[in-house]
Amino acid sequence: MLPEIRLMRDVDVAALSPLLRLMILAVAYADTQGGIGLTATGAMNRKFVHWAAVHFHWPEYCCEDLYSINKVLNEADMPPLWVVRDMLSHLKLLRRKKDVLLPTKRGRDFFVKPQAFFDLIATDYLYAYIHDGQRQEDVRGRMRWWHVFLNLINIKARAGCSLNDLVKELYPSETYPAAEAEMTVEASMIRSDFRYDIMRPLCWLGLLHEDREGLTIIQDGTYHRTPLWAACLQLESDTQTEIGVH
Repeated sequence: MLPEIRLMRDVDVAALSPLLRLMILAVAYADTQGGIGLTATGAMNRKFVHWAAVHFHWPEYCCEDLYSINKVLNEADMPPLWVVRDMLSHLKLLRRKKDVLLPTKRGRDFFVKPQAFFDLIATDYLYAYIHDGQRQEDVRGRMRWWHVFLNLINIKARAGCSLNDLVKELYPSETYPAAEAEMTVEASMIRSDFRYDIMRPLCWLGLLHEDREGLTIIQDGTYHRTPLWAACLQLESDTQTEIGVH
């Protein structure tokens, strides 16, 4: 059974969740600027993408970094926008009318009280959303493991943990060697999949924060639970200090 995500405490969800905050900002922009303009191919136009880059403050996708790589920004250059747009469309918070995206009545309700939508957004995004490069069968197959992932992270991230800490706990030593220099292709893929399929969604949703201060782009940070984690999750491991996963 998938762990239930249900907001049980009064926390500032918009401040803690990058995904929810961006969804709110996108709806507000569409409501005040006559919609989000679309290109001939249906992508969000450069005017909005630039505005998003400046205002979103998305982890790992700050405006300066994006423009250091691209002279101009298109929707394809900012992966978080793909998720924001997909979720806004899936939940019918924005609708397309000719060449613009406009807020629906439900979208305006969401803007007024976003915390009322958090449970639905979090559940759909974490358990069912198919990120770019993923396969639907992989997302479905992973559902039976989410209780293991979340309970392990619940324990390990209390004091902070690395990606290696989690992967080494989850997978046998013969699959994930102690020395990274000895890592097999299979082990490297497991590590990458766990980072992008498990840890990144938890960070983008705002349940985890990756401390990357002083690190290069290729280095992994330390993961910590945010106040939003305890505010919306009740897990078997809340009173445990260790968990067996093998």
